[in-house]
Amino acid sequence: MQSPFGKENYLYWYEMMLLLRRFEEKAGQLYGMQKIRGFCHLYIGQEAVAAGTMTAIRDDDNIITAYRDHGLAIAKGVTPDECMAELYGKATGCTKGKGGSMHFFSKEKRFFGGHGIVGGQIGLGAGIAFAEQYHGSDRATLCFFGDGAARQGLLHETFNMAVLWQLPVVFICENNHYAMGTSVERTSKVLDIYRLADAYDMPGDSVDGMSCEEVHKGLDRAVRRAREGGGPTFLEIKTYRYRGHSMSDPAKYRSKEEVEEYKERDPIQTVLNTIMENNWATEAEIEAIADKIKNIVENSVKFAEESPFPADDELYKDIYTDQTYPFITD
Repeated sequence: MQSPFGKENYLYWYEMMLLLRRFEEKAGQLYGMQKIRGFCHLYIGQEAVAAGTMTAIRDDDNIITAYRDHGLAIAKGVTPDECMAELYGKATGCTKGKGGSMHFFSKEKRFFGGHGIVGGQIGLGAGIAFAEQYHGSDRATLCFFGDGAARQGLLHETFNMAVLWQLPVVFICENNHYAMGTSVERTSKVLDIYRLADAYDMPGDSVDGMSCEEVHKGLDRAVRRAREGGGPTFLEIKTYRYRGHSMSDPAKYRSKEEVEEYKERDPIQTVLNTIMENNWATEAEIEAIADKIKNIVENSVKFAEESPFPADDELYKDIYTDQTYPFITD
């Protein structure tokens, strides 16, 4: 099967998605062993969204997201070591062990969270985009949220301001169909969430979130528009999580048949099929990628296990600041 995307993209997508899948599987296992405490929301099934996004943006573009943040953080360049240590609550974590699963952050990688308040990041994403516009940069800001957050009033206020000011932001709803546990059909008469953009004269589109190719194409169009001064775009990326909302959710509100139907479209297997059909890798090379990923994840666990917990005086740090935030445009 001929594809407009070449070998390099497909091998990147495969390796990245496999890393995210294996990291999350390990995180789920460690949670069951009580090595990881508190809330933990896994990204399993949604990997194509993160992988397809990264090939469509620049390293210096901004990303902000909700509490299902492990996958996007790692894809943006936060190391598995830092992420696993954060899950363990260790001082070497990406937020010094203070944020845990829901609050990953990296100033250096321009990954601005990880936010535990449903929809809270929507306004913040527009604010980051406003800072970029104010300083005259051509960076795009990607603001991710779930279908549950699309019901928040802040979304509508932010959409109105973003269009009025033509902010360089791409709003992305990762629609995995169930929010915390209630289907989209039971929460809105508007089942095509991207149509919410129509009320603000904002371009909106629906994207197949089980396809790296479609995610890339959708993001590429939206990011180009943001850079060129065309203002915001709203993308509804339809994806699916194989696990429950969080580790405490048995997900009994959906059938096993439905889950299996989505697994038949698993993005990792789909990309692998394309790689093999085009002879872009041998079986031995695919096995080598799997071994490499296994070692990265195992080493991240070792790093977390051996890292220290934060010192007691860290409790009083990182709360208030009298400084401005020049890193927005650094």
